[in-house]
Amino acid sequence: MRRHDLDWLRVFVFGLLILYHVGMFFVPWGFHIKNNSIHRGLIYPMLFVNQWRLPILFVISGMGTYFALNKRSGKQFAVERIVRLFIPLVVGMLLIVPPQVYIERLANGEFLGGYFDFWPSEAFLGVYPEGNLSWHHLWFLPYLLSYSLLLVPLFLYLKKHPGLKFIQWVKRVVSSRFGLFWCIVPLYLCEAFLEPFFNVTHALIDDWFNFISSMFLFFFGFLLIMVKEEFWNTVQTHRHTYLMCGVLGFAILLTLIFGFEDSILRHFTEAFVKVFNIWAWILALFGYAAKHLNKPSSLLSYANEAVYPFYILHQTITILIGYYLMDLSWGLLPKFTLLTVGTFLGSWIIYEFGIRRWKLIRPCFGLKLKRQ
Repeated sequence: MRRHDLDWLRVFVFGLLILYHVGMFFVPWGFHIKNNSIHRGLIYPMLFVNQWRLPILFVISGMGTYFALNKRSGKQFAVERIVRLFIPLVVGMLLIVPPQVYIERLANGEFLGGYFDFWPSEAFLGVYPEGNLSWHHLWFLPYLLSYSLLLVPLFLYLKKHPGLKFIQWVKRVVSSRFGLFWCIVPLYLCEAFLEPFFNVTHALIDDWFNFISSMFLFFFGFLLIMVKEEFWNTVQTHRHTYLMCGVLGFAILLTLIFGFEDSILRHFTEAFVKVFNIWAWILALFGYAAKHLNKPSSLLSYANEAVYPFYILHQTITILIGYYLMDLSWGLLPKFTLLTVGTFLGSWIIYEFGIRRWKLIRPCFGLKLKRQ
């Protein structure tokens, strides 16, 4: 049975991702190009969204895996994941990401020629950041593909043995208001003991903290959707509690980050508060979506298909527009507005007229060969 609330959440979170990447143009955190004026006030909403936007996507992806395995064998699922994830990744690295690297090199004075002087002759020399070959914002795809292939034997085993004591324990745990917070235990261990030693690189092979913690979130998604109504009833019934936990958790997290010197005690305390905050917001979002958004609509059908191409396209469009805005003397509001509208509009035009209607182009952006 399709969960329309999951589709709405997926669309919502990817929409936030576009706003987040527009915001990266204005805050002091590292990004490919930066505005000529930094706006530190944006740090707070950016930090808030950054806590849970990617974790909830991994959870939703794990839930989607459960539904996909209802219709496919393990081999069919693996092939489908490769087609839906690996092909768009390759297309993105060949065509969509190189303009971002080119603009960055241009803005930093590291390349002076036109784009076709850069692509393809320079675009694939060396690995970014020293070289130019990169998957940039598409890093989510190889991680998702890796989890799908690594965990499918475990997922198939769990589906074939729903009576396992472990599954029965999960059902009992998720039926209580705070039982779902057991999930933060492995997340805390990753945050406390891996994060200090492995910086987030999005490079897959050396990104142990990010890789393992995100894989737990992916696994949790599969596990929670597997226990079905026990999970949905709990998050819907106690959504207000989870919202209050999230508000409290984020307030404490800000206090720790901006009010205390770095220390071992702060690290272990902050690690716990961080995962508590992330998980509380995820549960709250699932609860409110289950209550208000579990219904179909024509807008959802359109947006749910469009969201994957939008994800692939959006950052390149943002950086292209940002390059021509970065040195203008305009204020935050006009630049942020133009970047946001331009990114959404540019992504929609390319999707609607260059992707959606063309049978052979659709698989390059993760869409099914034939429109349904």
